[in-house]
Amino acid sequence: MKKNHLFSVFLLLMFPAMLQAAKTLEIYVIDTEGGKSVLIVSPSGHSMLVDTGFPGNNDRDTNRIVEAARTAGVKKLDFLVVTHYDLDHVNNVPATVAKILVATFIDHGPPIVGDPNTAKALAAYLDVAAKAKRIIVKPGDKIPFQGVDVLVVTSATQVIKNGVKGGGAVNPVCQNTSAKPANDRVDKAENAASVGLLYTFGKFRMLDLADLIWNKEIELMCPNNPIGTVDLLMVSHHGNDLSNSPALIHAVRPRVTIMNNGARKTGAPVVLKTIKSSQGLVAAYQLHWSENAPEDNPPDEWIANLRDSPDGKWIKVSAEKSGTFTVTNGRTGVSRTFRK
Repeated sequence: MKKNHLFSVFLLLMFPAMLQAAKTLEIYVIDTEGGKSVLIVSPSGHSMLVDTGFPGNNDRDTNRIVEAARTAGVKKLDFLVVTHYDLDHVNNVPATVAKILVATFIDHGPPIVGDPNTAKALAAYLDVAAKAKRIIVKPGDKIPFQGVDVLVVTSATQVIKNGVKGGGAVNPVCQNTSAKPANDRVDKAENAASVGLLYTFGKFRMLDLADLIWNKEIELMCPNNPIGTVDLLMVSHHGNDLSNSPALIHAVRPRVTIMNNGARKTGAPVVLKTIKSSQGLVAAYQLHWSENAPEDNPPDEWIANLRDSPDGKWIKVSAEKSGTFTVTNGRTGVSRTFRK
C-alpha cells in the first residue's frame, strides 16, 4: 500500500511537467549536407515534413529523416511540403515516401523552369503525390496543421500583400537595401517560386522562406513589412548571398536563426555578417561549420556539425505557446532556452 501511495505522489508531481512537454511544438532541422529538410510535430501529434534533402548517397538523407521521425514518435506524415523543384528539395521525395507514409502533399504548382532535369524530378514527385492528396498553395492560404497556424506568405513567385497581425508597418531597412541586377538565371529559377511559411504557435512565431531569392525578399518586405517580427528565422537558401537581404533579416528581427548549410555549401561571409548585425539577435545556429566563412562562424556551441566531428547531427527546437523556446544542439546534447 505504501509503495502504491508513493507512486501516486510521484505521478502527481510529474504530471505538470508531462503536460507541459505535451504542449510543445517540436521542430527538427535535419542535416542534409546543404540541402533542406525540416520535421515539425504539433502538440496534437500531427506532423509536417518540409522538403527531403538530396537523393542517393546510400539513402543518407532518407535515413536521417526516418531517424528524426522515429525520435519524434512519427509513424506517418500528415503533410509533406515541397517548397520548390530543385535537386536538394524534391528529388528525394520518392525514396522518403517509400519509408514513411504521406497523407497530403503541398507544393507551388507548375514549375517556372522547363529544363529536362526539373521535368524529370517533377514527374517522379507527381507520380507519388498522385497516390495521396495534393494541395497547390498560393500566398494567403493556410495549411490546416492542427494546433499551429501555418500561413503561406510566398509561392510560385508571388508574395503576400496584406500584413498579418503584428505586421504591415513601413520597413525602414528598405531605404538601404537595393535590388540585385536582373539575372534570368536567378530571377527565373525555381528558388524564386519557393513556398515560404509563417508559423504561429501562441506567441511563438517562426519564418521559413526556403530558398527565396533576394529580389523576391524585397518584393515581400518593401516598402511595408507584412510579417512583423519573429522569434525564429530559418535562414534562407542555405546561407547563400543570393538571398538573405537586410530588408528581410533586419526587419523581422529574429531572436534566433538556424542555417541549413553544408560544410562547403554557402554559409556566405556577408550573410553571416548580416545575421550577426541584426538587432535583438541572441543566437545564430548552423548545421555545419562553414568553410566559406572561416572568420565569421558562430561559437562551436551553436554548430551541430564541426569540421572534426561526424556529420548527421540535427538541431531541435521545442517551442511553448508563451513564446519561450528551447534549442538543442544534437552534437552536444546541450539545450538553451530563450524566454519571451
